Amino acid sequence: MAAPLRRTRVIEELDARTLPVADLIAEGTPAILRGIAGDLPIVAAGRQGAAHAIEWLRRFDGGRPVTAYVGEPVIGGRFGYNDDLSGLNFARERGPLGDYLDRLRDGLDDLEAPYIYIGSTDIDQYLPGLREEAVLPFGDPQLATSRPLVSAWIGNRTIAATHYDMSNNMASCLVGRRRFTLFPPAQVANLYPGPLDLTPAGQVVSMVDLRAPDFQRFPRFEEALESAEVAELEPGDVLIYPALWWHNVEALDAFNIMINYWWNPSPAYVDTPQNTLLHALLSLRDRPAGEKEAWRHLFDYYVFGEPERAGAHLPPAARGALAPLDDMGARRLRAQLLQRFNR
Repeated sequence: MAAPLRRTRVIEELDARTLPVADLIAEGTPAILRGIAGDLPIVAAGRQGAAHAIEWLRRFDGGRPVTAYVGEPVIGGRFGYNDDLSGLNFARERGPLGDYLDRLRDGLDDLEAPYIYIGSTDIDQYLPGLREEAVLPFGDPQLATSRPLVSAWIGNRTIAATHYDMSNNMASCLVGRRRFTLFPPAQVANLYPGPLDLTPAGQVVSMVDLRAPDFQRFPRFEEALESAEVAELEPGDVLIYPALWWHNVEALDAFNIMINYWWNPSPAYVDTPQNTLLHALLSLRDRPAGEKEAWRHLFDYYVFGEPERAGAHLPPAARGALAPLDDMGARRLRAQLLQRFNR
C-alpha cells in the first residue's frame, strides 16, 4: 500500500507547561508536537540503545503482574482476529513485568521472536516512580480539572489495528519510533469495523490490514485512505488528537515505550455514549425506515442540537431531564432508566 499523501501537521518549539491543549483539541484535527518530550530522562535512556532502555525501565517494576499480549511470528506483529473471526490471533497473559522485559531483551536480534505487547498499563500502579522520569508537566487548565489517565505501552515491533478511543489522546513517543495512521470519525463505514462482541482490547477494530489492504473484500477502504493522514514520531515527539479519531499504531523498532494521556472534559457523572450505542442497537436499528427517520428528528432536537433549545420554552421548574445536567440530574436519569430496564 502506498503511504497516505497527507502528513499530520507539525508544531515546533512548544513547552508542555504552556501548551494550549484544549485549543488544539478544539481545532478538531491531529497535530505532532515535535520534540516536546525530548528532554525527559526516559528519552535519554532510550538513545543509549534498546538493551539499556530495558534495564533502565526495570528499575520501576512495582512487582504487580501486568497484562501482556503475545503473538507468534506468523501474525506479523498485528494483533487482531484469527482468519474466521472465531477468536483472536494472540494469547492474553498475566505475569511479572520483569519476565516480559527479559523476553523482549532476549529477542532484540531474533527475527523469529514472539511479538509482545504490554498495553494500557497504569504507570502509578505498575511502574511507581516513572512519572517523575517520563511524564510531561502539562499546565493546561483542562488537564488540571480533567486529570488524564496516564498509561505505558511497551513492546517490540507490534501493530495496534485501526481503532478509536472515547477520550482525547496525547501519545508520547519516548523509546523507539512509532507511526500513526489516522482517519477522521466520518470514515467509520469505510473502515469495516469488526465485531462489537469480540475485540482485541475492548475497542472495536478495523478488519482491514493497513499493510496489505484487500480492496476486493473491502472496496470502500480506498475512500478512507483519501482522508487518512500519517504521523511519523521520533523519540520525544507527542501526537495529540481528538476522541473518536481512528488510528493504526505501528511500533517500528525492536523495543518501544510510549506513554499516553487520555482525558475527557465531560463531568464524571456523564455516561459513556458507547452504552447509548448498544441500547440504540436494541431499541432503534430494526424499526421501519420511516420510524427511524422520525426518531432521527427527535434525537436532533433533544440530543444533537443546542442543549438549551428543547427546554427553553418551559418554566425552569418543569424542565426535568431537559434542564442542564448535574450530578443529581444524572442520578435521576439513571434511576429512571434502571426502572424501565427492570420492568
